[in-house]
Amino acid sequence: MKVENIMSSPVYTISPEDPLSHARNLMLKHKISTLVVVNDNDEMVGIISKSDMGTRLSQAGPIWRRRPIDRIPVNMVMQENPITISPDVDIKHAVEVMLDNSINNLPVVNNKVVGIVTRTDIVRHVSNLDVNVKVSTVMTEEAHTVHRHHTINHIVDVMQKNNISRVIVMNNTGDAAGIISTSNLAFNSMTDNEGKLSTKNIKMGRRPVAGGDKIYRYVKEVPLVAEDIMTEPLNTINLEAKVVDAASIMLKNDVTGLPVEDNKEVIGILSRSDIIKVLLN
Repeated sequence: MKVENIMSSPVYTISPEDPLSHARNLMLKHKISTLVVVNDNDEMVGIISKSDMGTRLSQAGPIWRRRPIDRIPVNMVMQENPITISPDVDIKHAVEVMLDNSINNLPVVNNKVVGIVTRTDIVRHVSNLDVNVKVSTVMTEEAHTVHRHHTINHIVDVMQKNNISRVIVMNNTGDAAGIISTSNLAFNSMTDNEGKLSTKNIKMGRRPVAGGDKIYRYVKEVPLVAEDIMTEPLNTINLEAKVVDAASIMLKNDVTGLPVEDNKEVIGILSRSDIIKVLLN
């Protein structure tokens, strides 16, 4: 099957000078993860995805802290000179290009941009195949975890140090409670007027006497933590399930990874990268 048979079209575009808040709003409105960046001549100069936004903005370096999200232009985060692909190329080749270059999206070009093919498009293709490959044969065995009360800064550190795009959130009993990906970070780290990571207010109180009613004394601002932004309820997949079924679960629940369970214990994770590798066998 060719790329043109599964690509998303038409593509949604944005100007390099537009603010990231506009990019976020377009993604939410059209339920997409990637925008093509075009100049005044309608020529492609880059692409921007939710992963780009989550990774760059969550670093919260000085360049971001000095300006609010409405004044950070797309060209400071976008991928310049993106790798492209022809519509008449086999899907297998698209998978190879994505995996070899660690990218999630490929603009489809035939003299001009005619579409975009994403890992989600390929996962959708896999979900319709008649194959019996099991999750156990393609999953990633190491699953990185964070506690539900870990801060976003800690989550970003874990992702960056391990070069991963998602973590599983655990509760106090050691059970998996949710999952956080770069997409969660992208849309939850962009609301502060000064470009800082988001915070929340909590009421602090005390009981004047043992067993008495709690009296709230003041409101305290604290950083957001994992449970504030994680995707829940958590969708999991059994070790012995079929990859095509896992692909369908991902699409239905709009997630990019599934914790893999064996006897109700999380033993790994299945990502889109793992699923699309099925096409290379």
